[in-house]
Amino acid sequence: MKYPKPATPKAAIAHLQNDGKRHNMTTSKPVPITAAAAWADAPAVSKAVTPSKITTLPALFISHGAPTLAIEQSATTSALARIGQNLPKPRAIVIMSAHWQSAKLEISSNPQPKTWHDFSGFAPELYDLQYPAAGQPALAETLAQQLTARGITCRVNPLRVSDHGVWAPLLHLYPQADIPIVQISLPRHYDSIACYQLGAQLAQLRAEQVLLIGSGNITHNLQALRWQAESIDTAAKDFKVWLLQQLKTDIPSALDWQQYPNFRDIHPSDEHLLPLFFALGAGQRVSVVHQSMAHHSLGMDIYRFD
Repeated sequence: MKYPKPATPKAAIAHLQNDGKRHNMTTSKPVPITAAAAWADAPAVSKAVTPSKITTLPALFISHGAPTLAIEQSATTSALARIGQNLPKPRAIVIMSAHWQSAKLEISSNPQPKTWHDFSGFAPELYDLQYPAAGQPALAETLAQQLTARGITCRVNPLRVSDHGVWAPLLHLYPQADIPIVQISLPRHYDSIACYQLGAQLAQLRAEQVLLIGSGNITHNLQALRWQAESIDTAAKDFKVWLLQQLKTDIPSALDWQQYPNFRDIHPSDEHLLPLFFALGAGQRVSVVHQSMAHHSLGMDIYRFD
């Protein structure tokens, strides 16, 4: 699959919309990517649950902040806990973390991914934390096969461990670590549109009780951090207010986020914002779960997409 350049988001969205219209007028509409093959040895839903009671899960974008999120009790962690309590329990989680960048798209098929403490200089208690959620190799394999069949270059990675962009928020979201996780990488050549398109490819999984998550940060300039400050970086706050408005009213404009003046003061690199567009592609209709700032410049917003 060839992805458009960031400078042409409106054209890219128009292409996606027109492509959908063309498929609707023919009998060759592609079958959505599905998790069905991964559940071959288990029923798709409990016998006690009728199809009318099955709830399509949202996609989530989570600002995971600093690794200390894992041991914090804050408005952000309380919001994560409420999500886990209020959503129907997923059969699996498919998550894109800003901390797994790769040359090509990879999907973790590790059956027991270890908890990777991929940071240094923090409190010793952080390094003792474990999040022993299992992987789901069958789901990883079936997703890789279906993406490859659509011309998207990808491969499974049986050795990938869970970075803190995965386990730090999930410790609060699902503290029992009893939901299988499949992590997908963020290819270095992907832009906002490529991530959006990937999310759209996997959107059907939401109806199969798979929770799709993009884990990054709505603002992320480490040079502007002030660890003990209670102040708020107005430039970072202004950016996230602007971007949320674009997400609500003009998706092509949101995809063209680099139009924002001095955007590099908010995101010197783009890897922490791009998982937002993965979640957007999977849901599109945004609602705010939580908004706050931490350490002066880190936006800790959580959005859901339906």
